[in-house]
Amino acid sequence: MDQDKLMELLGRFTADLGATGSAGLAVIGNRLGLYQALAQGPATPGVLAERTGCHVRYLTEWLNNQAAGGYVSYDLATGEFLLSDEQAFCLADPSGPNISAAFLIALGYLRAEPRITEAFRTGAGLAWHEHHEDVFVGCDAFYRPGYVAELVPSWIPALDGVAEKLAAGARVADLGCGLGSTAVLIAQAYPNTKVIGSDYHAESIERARKKAADAGVANQVEFEVATAQTFSGTGYDLVTMFDALHDMGDPVNAARRVHDALAPDGTWLLVEPNASDTVEENFNPVGRLYYAGSTFLCVPNGLSQPGGYALGAQAGEVAIREVASEAGFTRFRRVAESPFNVVYEIRR
Repeated sequence: MDQDKLMELLGRFTADLGATGSAGLAVIGNRLGLYQALAQGPATPGVLAERTGCHVRYLTEWLNNQAAGGYVSYDLATGEFLLSDEQAFCLADPSGPNISAAFLIALGYLRAEPRITEAFRTGAGLAWHEHHEDVFVGCDAFYRPGYVAELVPSWIPALDGVAEKLAAGARVADLGCGLGSTAVLIAQAYPNTKVIGSDYHAESIERARKKAADAGVANQVEFEVATAQTFSGTGYDLVTMFDALHDMGDPVNAARRVHDALAPDGTWLLVEPNASDTVEENFNPVGRLYYAGSTFLCVPNGLSQPGGYALGAQAGEVAIREVASEAGFTRFRRVAESPFNVVYEIRR
């Protein structure tokens, strides 16, 4: 036995186990607004208790954990905890990555561990709507900042002629819209455009309607409870789908429905997780993150639906291209990418 390799593995285990527990503490910080309170300025546990109304003893352990993990900074001279500019941007700024919300997703899907364990034995699925609401709320909170930063400024302009259509006034279908953030963003950016969002999860649609009303775009955005195979309407100038196709049991028929619903010169904007077609190239931190989420969320949801597919979050471009081709699309172009996502322009 190689002792150096053994110690390396044990070191990795220690980091992972600490991160697992710390995920729960990040969620507590998210729920209680602790990061935002600390962003107001350096604080001892006592000062942070005064700001938040939380118990100082719990805050002491929480701050020590966050500092040990590098999420919070510590001033040895003053005994105060604080957020650097980078930490504040990622954890406390509403326009930042909102990384504590990602831990909300993980804690939400981990609640389903007993059912997923049994599914390993039976091959049964577990549908999206059967998960804890933290999954839905966390996904929206975590992904929305990325959509704010990329969708209107970068992704839509990368599509051939689409931004001009939306500015003039177009019809958009947002499939698998979840809590409605992307539909609302498109409506806010293009006031002449009409957006119809759809999701099979009725609770998400209820939240989406409220989000649109709160944003003042309820006159532009409608929502319906429908699957990607059954959403209503035709003649759409743009159909959007964000991180949803790989979750479906029947992505081919969903793609066929998109094909039929588009106007002759319409565009399908498809956003999927960034993944290599070669499995070993996904053996990296991003791939590890996605494979975990895929095991708990994406594959079980696909297996819960008819169709025979369970692509998973790391399906890769070849698999996605094959789905589009089988559905009748002839033009498929990668127009943008980030470490987490790939954006495709798909046309008839």
